[in-house]
Order: sequence, then structure tokens, then C-alpha cells
Amino acid sequence: MAHRRFKQVDVFGGPPFMGNPVAVVLDAEGMADEQLAAMARWTNLSETTFVLPPSDPRADYRVRIFTTLYELPFAGHPTLGTCHAWLEAGGVPKGGEIIQECGVGLVRLRRDGSMLAFAAPPLQRSGPADAARVEAVRGALGVAAGDLLDAQWVDNGAGWLALRLSSRAAVLALAPDFPALGDVPVGVFAADGDAFELRAFIAGDGLQEDPVTGSLAAGVAAWLARDGLAPDAYVFHQGCKLGRDGHIHVRREGAGLWIGGRTTTLVDGTARTDER
Repeated sequence: MAHRRFKQVDVFGGPPFMGNPVAVVLDAEGMADEQLAAMARWTNLSETTFVLPPSDPRADYRVRIFTTLYELPFAGHPTLGTCHAWLEAGGVPKGGEIIQECGVGLVRLRRDGSMLAFAAPPLQRSGPADAARVEAVRGALGVAAGDLLDAQWVDNGAGWLALRLSSRAAVLALAPDFPALGDVPVGVFAADGDAFELRAFIAGDGLQEDPVTGSLAAGVAAWLARDGLAPDAYVFHQGCKLGRDGHIHVRREGAGLWIGGRTTTLVDGTARTDER
């Protein structure tokens, strides 16, 4: 009977159950792709991750990241949650930073006080989206034309299209028509002074609004840094419409961006992955 170490980690929260949970299977070697996808559907979380030995000698571990729909080359809160689980289970990094291998390559992580943080990977696609797509997304989200300031691709592996709105109130007022939204993950954000609000929508997924979203925050942060629209350090707030209280910490250091948050194990045990 195959019992594999399993943790469920709350990421970007403070008190228990206020962040975004990720399921982490720490001994995934030997599991078939079909098992990985089936387990991700069963957990019904935004992501489930599977830790494997690295294939790159520079990496400390390799991770595969699955939503309820498909495998992702990168995602933010699974990166932090997997690193937390690996360290807690006795993982020892080869150097001063932790190096994660995933679909986008190597991702650097570090302990940042009471938090973990990852170095934002480069955008695979950036710049304006075509007007027809933006208009369709605007309509599906119910954004008033006057509230839409800009729209950009901020795709670092998860595929995000981001819309910048005029106010946090406009972000919080959204009531998406998910069937009309299409199959592109969409993020929406606004800033009132130094207060940033973020929401993330993934039509068709088990959880169609993501509670707290590190990959989206990293992509938006790259946009804001490029255009000089944000300070060197700030916090995205996300999840209040879902009863969460997520805090994603952004810090710019030279040309790089670090995305961090608190990580806490709330479920710790084993998962049985073979047939009875």
C-alpha cells in the first residue's frame, strides 16, 4: 500500500484558513501522470503539487503543478507552499537559496524573515492584448468602460491577462459571467494610493475565483515596475470576496522582483495513492 507524505499548506495568509491552500505530495516519484491529474481533481484546490528528485543538478527539488484542469509550468502560491513543505519535511538546500525546478526552469526562493519569497520569473508574454479580446473580457466581468484604464498580458507561465481598473471599489464590485469569460486566466487590480487590490478568475476551474494568486501578483508587479506605477515595496490584498485575507508582499531589488508571504502547514500526514 503506497502511503506518501502529504501536507496542505496555507499560503499568503495570517491566521489559519485566511490564505490559499495548496496540497503537496512530497514523495511523488513513480506516480503516473494520470494519477497526478486525478489527485488534483480530487483535492479540488486551485493547485496540487508533486515533489520529485531534480533533473537539473543545480536544483534542490523538482515540482509538478496541477490545477483541476491541467498542468502548469509555474504558479506562485504552489511554489511557496511546496518550498515550505519540503523544508519542513527535512529538505536542506545546497546553497544559501532554495532552487526549485519546474516547467519554466529554475526558480530561486529564500527565507525572508517569517516569510518565504520567490524571485519572479521573466514574463513569457507581455504587452497589450488585442482590443476585441479586452472588450469581451471587460463585458464578461461587468467592468464599466470608464473604469478600465489598461489591459496587458502578464504571462509568466500561468497565462494571465491583467486589467488595471480605476479603483479598488471597482475591483471589489466585479461579478463575472464565467461562461462568457472564456478560457484565458484573467486578473484584475487597482491601487488607491499605496493600497493594491487584486482578484483572479479562471473560468471552468474547480474554484473559479482564486483566493490569493502569486503568479498573477508577480506578473502585475513586473508591469508596474516597468511603467513606474508602484513603489519599491508594497502589498497586494486579495481574497476578501471569498472570506480570505491574503497578503502578497512585493519587493523590487535592482532589476529583480521578490514575491513573498506567510506559509503555514494546516494538514500534515500521508496520502494513499495506490488501489485497494
